[in-house]
Amino acid sequence: MHTIGIIGGSGLDNPDILQNPVDREVTTPFGAPSAALRCGTISGVPVVLLARHGREHTVPPSQVNYCANIHALREAGCTHILATTAVGSLREEIRRGDFVILDQFIDFTRQRRMTFHESFSPHAPAHTAMADPFAAPLREALLAGCRELGILHHERGTVVTIEGPRFSTRAESRMFRAWGADVINMSVATEAILANEAAIPYAAVAMSTDYDCWKIDETPVSWEAVLEVFCANAKKMTDLLCHVIPRLAQ
Repeated sequence: MHTIGIIGGSGLDNPDILQNPVDREVTTPFGAPSAALRCGTISGVPVVLLARHGREHTVPPSQVNYCANIHALREAGCTHILATTAVGSLREEIRRGDFVILDQFIDFTRQRRMTFHESFSPHAPAHTAMADPFAAPLREALLAGCRELGILHHERGTVVTIEGPRFSTRAESRMFRAWGADVINMSVATEAILANEAAIPYAAVAMSTDYDCWKIDETPVSWEAVLEVFCANAKKMTDLLCHVIPRLAQ
């Protein structure tokens, strides 16, 4: 049977969605993951839940040990990874509370370890293909789930991942829009890169919480506003995960 990994992002760090949950403290060759793995089931399907920023949201995005997180999920037997993330919208039509099933990323981070390959084996360089970084079958399952549950969503979107923890300047926000990015966050590109290197199918559900700072008739983004919108809509996210996971195990 498949085992599904869930990476919970801002506002969904510690969701109570597992049956018979058991915490497992683990370590990896890359250090400790962000939190203990919470192992349980959803509709009989084995699930491993990991809080990206720690259970109490204490780990800033640039300090998340992404290598340890992905390695820990792989060692726990996860065959698929679903990630949740709060994002800022860079498009008028992506409203607060809307979901975006991401299909592309732009990596604008600067200081993270983002590969498992610190050296190559002789004559065997490891250059992972990244043309389509989000697994199509997982994306299709999430899209079908959104349609069946009546969740307002966008069928594709490009996320630009910035270093953080600061938010963008207006000039940066306008630049990202010009580049073709649809939403912005501080985590997904790094996770997607490592999941692809680890050969684990990965998909991310983004929830729009704000308009970053490009929209001059809106108040610039703040952490308090992000959390308020995400928490108000968190049940939609957990409903989607619980709806989709049983079909992934088929």
